[in-house]
Amino acid sequence: MVRGAVVRKARRPELRLPPLVAYEKGELEPDGDYDGVEFRDLDLMGQDGAGARFMDCAVTGCALDETRLPRARFLDSLLTGVRGVGTDLAGATLRDVELVDARLGGVQLHGSVLERVVVRGGKIDYLNLRQARLKDVVFESCVLAEPDFGGAVLERVEFQDCTLKAADLGAAKMTDVDLRGAAHLEITRGVRGLTGAVISPHQLLDLAGLFAGELGVRVESD
Repeated sequence: MVRGAVVRKARRPELRLPPLVAYEKGELEPDGDYDGVEFRDLDLMGQDGAGARFMDCAVTGCALDETRLPRARFLDSLLTGVRGVGTDLAGATLRDVELVDARLGGVQLHGSVLERVVVRGGKIDYLNLRQARLKDVVFESCVLAEPDFGGAVLERVEFQDCTLKAADLGAAKMTDVDLRGAAHLEITRGVRGLTGAVISPHQLLDLAGLFAGELGVRVESD
């Protein structure tokens, strides 16, 4: 990003959940329609909610191991303390959503759309966001271990007190992406994907070797 250019801030969701009804209907259903529902401390492991719509919902303390939610839509919803490995959210839409204190691994969000989303706290390992579109997204005080942003489009995305370990930015496209607040920034591939992002001078020094390698520059002592 050009020095001195203004970085546009991400717009955050403004959640105001209505009174919720506890979910007591057994397993999720493909293409199900859930409006104003609270899912609390449920074992949703392996269930199939492909294409389901969650509107004004709260998902709290639920297990999502191998839960199938491809093409699902989460709108104006709050997910807190969810946990699981291999959750399938490929092609899903998350709009006006907060994801708080999640403990997830191998989450499939490739081809998804995230708009006005906050990811706060928790840890997500092997987050697959390949070919996803992120607009007005904030990663805050969380740990992302080996996230894959390959081919993703990011606009107005912020990383605040967030740890990124071994991130893949191959072919990513960025506009107004602010990485200066990241507590730790480690990129293993695709440094050119930082075009359109802003980093701090300290981060630039940390990434100097990666930039040199990308440009084919040899750095040797006398």
